[in-house]
Amino acid sequence: MHWLFEPGFFSSQPVHTAFVIGTVAAIASGVVGVFTVLRGQSFAGHALTDVSTAGGSASFLLGISPLLGFVGFGLVGAGTIDAIGTQRVKGRDLATGIVLGAATGVAALLLYYDTIDSATTGATQTILFGSIFEIDPSTIPIVIAFCVIAIGIIAFLYRPLLLASTSNELAAARGIPVRLISLGFMAALAVAVGLSSLAIGAILSTTLLIGPAATALRLTNRTDHRRRDRRARHLARCAARLRQLLLGLQPDRLPRQLLHRRPHDPRLPRLRAPGSSKPHNQTRAAPCSLAS
Repeated sequence: MHWLFEPGFFSSQPVHTAFVIGTVAAIASGVVGVFTVLRGQSFAGHALTDVSTAGGSASFLLGISPLLGFVGFGLVGAGTIDAIGTQRVKGRDLATGIVLGAATGVAALLLYYDTIDSATTGATQTILFGSIFEIDPSTIPIVIAFCVIAIGIIAFLYRPLLLASTSNELAAARGIPVRLISLGFMAALAVAVGLSSLAIGAILSTTLLIGPAATALRLTNRTDHRRRDRRARHLARCAARLRQLLLGLQPDRLPRQLLHRRPHDPRLPRLRAPGSSKPHNQTRAAPCSLAS
């Protein structure tokens, strides 16, 4: 690996910090991203990235940690989306579009002020594309705390959130506070977007949030269907073998329905009934005659 990494690369303190922060951000984004895809709120996650851009720009103007700006503005944007939008998809998209437009304008204005005050483009580069190797190691405890908060919200709301994500009307009919569940999820989404914005930048944070979760859900659905098909075929083979065993033991005491089942599965061997030259599945019942 010496041709790919410089000597002492893995023993560097910035590399350790980047590894911890990147891992924590990926875990939070993966957990929250699954429910983001299930709820169809990928557009809301994209809008929160622009809100986080405005928060990061404000943090540079105030001289505080960019993480606080990312998460703080993200929480405000998530609350605004949930307050304006309704539970219907059209209403949520409308609220998301309003917040997205406003956040884009505020972010552009604050980035302009950052450029004027600092006379450099370093702030813009850090906010939009991230600079994971330049993060202060003292930020690690705060990053871990925010990750625990996001995953804790998802774990606490898991069952009602899962039901509300699949069928919002059914969750409301069962008495689940759908609006409160939505607000809690939006808070977890804002925290996850803030962590990913710190790690890889506000522009690429949507990729970390949506891409792996959508791929995992797609592969999981295919795997579940294949497992169900294999299980169904196995049960069918076991049932056919059990019928053949019963036919071989007591052919005269079994009802006629068992002797004349559906067409035989070509993957199973054919068994012949005692005293018959045809397999069981090829024998036909004798025609019945009505006695007058």
